[in-house]
This record gives sequence, C-alpha cells and structure tokens, in this order.
Amino acid sequence: MSSAYDKVKIARNIKRPTSLDFINNIFDDFIEFAGDRSFRDDKAIIGGIATIDKKPVTVIGIQKGQNLEDNIKTNFGQVHPEGYRKALRLMKQGEKFNRPIICFINTAGAFCGKEAEERGQGEAIAKNLLEMSTLKVPIISIITGEGGSGGALALAVADNVVILENAVYSVLSPEGFSSILWKSNDKASDAATLMKLTASDLLDLKIVDKIIAEPSNGLENNADLTYDLIKVYILKTLYTLCKLDSEQLICNRYDRFRNFGMYT
Repeated sequence: MSSAYDKVKIARNIKRPTSLDFINNIFDDFIEFAGDRSFRDDKAIIGGIATIDKKPVTVIGIQKGQNLEDNIKTNFGQVHPEGYRKALRLMKQGEKFNRPIICFINTAGAFCGKEAEERGQGEAIAKNLLEMSTLKVPIISIITGEGGSGGALALAVADNVVILENAVYSVLSPEGFSSILWKSNDKASDAATLMKLTASDLLDLKIVDKIIAEPSNGLENNADLTYDLIKVYILKTLYTLCKLDSEQLICNRYDRFRNFGMYT
C-alpha cells in the first residue's frame, strides 16, 4: 500500500499529463487566449475556449513542462500574479458569455520570487478567490497532480472539486511542513501522513467531491481511461449545475466552503 509521501512523489512525476494534454484529449476546438491585459502573458497558465459534447466552455489550466526547456518556459508551473489575472480575465469572459468554467490544477504553489511580490501576488490570488465565489456560471476544478497552497486554491473556488487518484492537495509541501514543525525536511514522509493530503483523505474530509481513477500502470503510460472518466464526470456534473439559477449556484458554492470547518 502506498504511503502519503509515495503519492506526493507520484503527483510530482514529470511525465504525468500536463493541463494542455487534458484539454486536448477531453475537449474539442480549443482556442487559446493569451495575456492579462496589463503586464504580460504567463505561460504557467493556459486557457481559452473549447467545446465538450458541442457545448462551449472556458478551460483554464496550470501548465507544467515535461522537460527542462518547457519547465523553464512555464516556470515549473509556478504562476506569477499576471497568470492569475489572466485566469480571472478568462473566467469573467466565460461568465459574460454564459460559459461554464473548467480548471485543471497542477502546481507546487504560486511563484514566491521578489518580482511576483512586487507585482501583487497576494492581491492577485485573493481577488481570484473573491471573484470566483460570485461567478454566475458553473465552475468545476480538477486537481491532476500537485495542488499546492493558495497557488492551487486560486483556481479551486468551484462548485465541484475533484481529484485524480494519485494527486495531492494541501496548504504547503510536506517538506515545508517538516521544516516548520521539526526544523528539518528529513521528516517529510511523516509530515505527508499528518497533513492528510491524499485523495482518499480529502474525500473523507469532504474537501473534494470525487476521486477519479488512474490506470494501475501509471497515468503517464495510459491516460486515455482517465481522460474518458473526466469527460463523463464533467458532462454529468454540468448537466446538474446548469439547471440551477445563478443565485442558487452562488449560494451552494458559498455553503460548500463555509462548511469546511465542520469536517476538520
């Protein structure tokens, strides 16, 4: 049986499908949009419009690379403030045209460099949390690898949050937790267990709504089944969410996040 830290290592596997892989294999007619209309285009966020079963949607994902060159281009999936502003621009556009929003999350956390702080990293994340809480269209967020800290939460204030079987979602990395609690990262494995960051832990805590299965031989080796399962889940969930009026949608989303304290 895999330990919690084993799951962390699987979630970090550089060969796991990227957000762009999920988008291209689940949706049709993807058209990418770029830029935050303020500073620059952040390659750590990929997004645009697509269709699923002929229904138009807005899709947004945190993009990592599968080699050094692409990871440098995407900053290893660590998003700058302009990336979060780009994501919010696309979400607001989706709301304007009544398109549901689908987010794919895979990041160790938001970029914490000096330049990101100078450009308002905290404000950008906080604004996403605020704005997503009141968007009038359905939002589904899918954690596909690492879901680290506020960098992940900035795309996860959703009506439904689901997680892949070997993905993780936590307030910080096990190494960071170990360094804070024990002044060393040598106990990262113990930290991962305490943090309850695995898919099964998160489902028990009702932080996620569903676990989506991965192939036993590794997602990187046979992702088609998981792509199909995600597509079916999105279609079934949108069928339900799209029946709700905007007021009920927002109330349910608010209640979902307010109830977290009841389960911890």
